Amino acid sequence: MRRALELARLGNGYTSPNPMVGCVIVYNGQIIGEGWHQQYGGPHAEVNAIASVQDKSLLPESRVYVTLEPCSHFGKTPPCADLLIESGVRDVVVCNLDPNPLVAGRGVQKLLDAGIKVETCLLEQEGLKLNKRFFTSHTLKRPYIILKWAETADGFVAGTGCEQVQISGALAKRFVHKLRAEEQAIIVGTRTALHDNPHLNTRHWSGNNPLRIVIDRQLQLPESINLFDKSQPTIVYTYKKQEEQENLCFVQLQDNEPLLPQIMHDLYKRNVISVLVEGGTYLLESLLKENLWDEAFILKNTAKTIVDGIKAPAMTHGSLIEQQTLGTDVLLHYENSK
Repeated sequence: MRRALELARLGNGYTSPNPMVGCVIVYNGQIIGEGWHQQYGGPHAEVNAIASVQDKSLLPESRVYVTLEPCSHFGKTPPCADLLIESGVRDVVVCNLDPNPLVAGRGVQKLLDAGIKVETCLLEQEGLKLNKRFFTSHTLKRPYIILKWAETADGFVAGTGCEQVQISGALAKRFVHKLRAEEQAIIVGTRTALHDNPHLNTRHWSGNNPLRIVIDRQLQLPESINLFDKSQPTIVYTYKKQEEQENLCFVQLQDNEPLLPQIMHDLYKRNVISVLVEGGTYLLESLLKENLWDEAFILKNTAKTIVDGIKAPAMTHGSLIEQQTLGTDVLLHYENSK
């Protein structure tokens, strides 16, 4: 199962909104097949693992290890539970049950009804951690929310008047673009979009560009900013209009209801299971204040100070779980202690 979890991680950044899944097939103590879900819409882990087995006659005497309950419904691919049954498999071990209502125990039950021996919840906590985005989406009905900001040694994120300041070094910048490639969407507020004019893509890392999201309540942003260049799918949340353009969608929110829960609920309905929040300070502090976050990455440049400017958000109730050095930056990784 640990090998299956390793394989599942290879799909990181490519399978959303589906989970990462790995599968290993063992005969007489030897691995004879393995696979993982490589791309959203592509074959599932079980399909790839069975296809890799050279001698299919060994399958009835083999044990299949899979990190998530085999699907029991027709989606973009046929049910994996049916494939296991048709392949003659008699023994299946599952790491996590699927919280998706379309599956939710039905895959296991289909296997049991076919006379297959099924064991569940092996290395369950490791599997829950691996697919924390997927499980959060189905249990909390919102995306998994990751906060990120860079700050100077004296605790500022920008100069006075929101003046943009280059804080992070080259290694830290590559790390940020890796984060972007791993998450399904990225969000910024009006001030960051205006003063930083970001592209919010993954040009410094290999991977998919995320869905870009900007909050512009009063439609103050000019059409000339990079976020409106239609080079990748972009959503603008506003109080002013509802409109669809190519790669640019304006979503009108209710101004008499809390803003952030509306945004997260709309993203959930759009099947967005993870969001990276890159600022600015007001947006980050709002999410911290509402306890609407799961992880946070703070890049602190220990060699740079600016004396005065926009203060960095205050991390008040997060638990520091990891710290590492990236050139002149210290990466602090927090988890919401809730």
